[in-house]
Amino acid sequence: MTFSSSSPPPQKADSTDSPLWSQRFESALNPVIAAFNASIQFDIALIEYDLTGSQAHVQMLAQTGIIPQADADAIYQGLEQIRQEYRQGLFRPGIEAEDVHFAVEHRLIELIGEVGKKLHTGRSRNDQVGTDIRLYLHDHIQHIRALLQDWQQALVDIAQDHVQTLIPGYTHLQRAQPVSLAHHLLAYFEMAERDWQRLGEIDQRVNVSPLGLGALAGTPFPIDRQATTDQLGFVDLYRNSLDGVSDRDFAIEFLCAASLIMVHLSRFSEEVILWASEEFGFVKLRDSCATGSSIMPQKKNPDVPELVRGKSGRVFGHLQSLLVVMKGLPLAYNKDLQEDKEALFDGVITVKGCLEAMKILVKEGLEFVTERLETAVGEDFSNATDVADYLAAKGVPFREAYNIVGAVVKTCLSQGKLLKDLTLSEWQQLHPQFAADIYEAITPRQVVAARNSYGGTGFEQVQAALTQAQERLNSKTAPSA
Repeated sequence: MTFSSSSPPPQKADSTDSPLWSQRFESALNPVIAAFNASIQFDIALIEYDLTGSQAHVQMLAQTGIIPQADADAIYQGLEQIRQEYRQGLFRPGIEAEDVHFAVEHRLIELIGEVGKKLHTGRSRNDQVGTDIRLYLHDHIQHIRALLQDWQQALVDIAQDHVQTLIPGYTHLQRAQPVSLAHHLLAYFEMAERDWQRLGEIDQRVNVSPLGLGALAGTPFPIDRQATTDQLGFVDLYRNSLDGVSDRDFAIEFLCAASLIMVHLSRFSEEVILWASEEFGFVKLRDSCATGSSIMPQKKNPDVPELVRGKSGRVFGHLQSLLVVMKGLPLAYNKDLQEDKEALFDGVITVKGCLEAMKILVKEGLEFVTERLETAVGEDFSNATDVADYLAAKGVPFREAYNIVGAVVKTCLSQGKLLKDLTLSEWQQLHPQFAADIYEAITPRQVVAARNSYGGTGFEQVQAALTQAQERLNSKTAPSA
């Protein structure tokens, strides 16, 4: 550890140091086991939340008369000094501290003496760590939701420029029907909207306080759990001590939501990778978001979407890991739960990094090749359904019309023609209801414009959807009344 010159120097941990729990034991922990047991190398991420939770706890201890106000004030200020030391890089506990909670308490006792030992009155490390994790996750959920909004805004901004741009729509990765590119992009907006909503719902269950539940059975001290719940901004408190100290449902739910975010980002990534290939040629990658090959100078690699696609499996793995940790645990706390943190922390970091990178990719890294898109939607049979719809609108039963068009497509394929290449005479030989307006009906732009049902790709619908999307984003960021 490193400390300021005004602070008392720490005692280096060695075989004579006694951990806070060690008076029960007659010999020191094997150094390898001590290192294996420690979590300080990753749970240091919780330090600010640990300090905040401890400050609320000690204030409550004074308010309820469990410790004198003067002691609470000294502890509170000592904790605040540790916060400043950490922020200045002066407090960096090592492996000997075991975990962040012991590290903070040990440093507090160094700073203010014996009174620091009163901090842990009326709580256990079990409810303490549960509180820290919930405060951490609540904080980061707000940040991830903000990043989701940024991602949505990036999609809306680029979609605004491409309402009239057409792109082949696919099913089974086979060309199906042309759609507005804006409509395609807004599909990902809707996925992100569900992600944003889902995280908000999960946060209600994250934001529940276990502080004061003790190791598993509560405490005999007359604590006021509602006071710490209110001071820390929790919306509720656990009603059962066994459940509260051992619950990690909220973490699993978060990783479920994080996995879905990654699914959506990975699906978009896969499309960008395909679109950027020579075979598709729908987008060009700008230099700011692509790299080259070490031996093939002509290449531009879609690193961002490939990394996002790869990192999705990382988050899925964290979800599976935590599910497996939890599935066999008897009540209440078990050391297995130490494994929740690395999965959770990395899940948070990965999702945040991927959302930020994808936002930049969409805003700065993609250039849609509109000429290629225009050609692509005119060189296939994706307007075949519209021929069937044309006949159905003139009274021909749809299934009959469907079969007629199937035969037409078969004939065109054998002759190397597209539907637009048929003469009017050839159309009318297929069915007398065909007239000269068939040519306008099967142009890609008309095919798209005609699908004007609510939620469809018709240009009017897409423009309305864009307006609604922007309104939804504005309502999220508008100041509350």
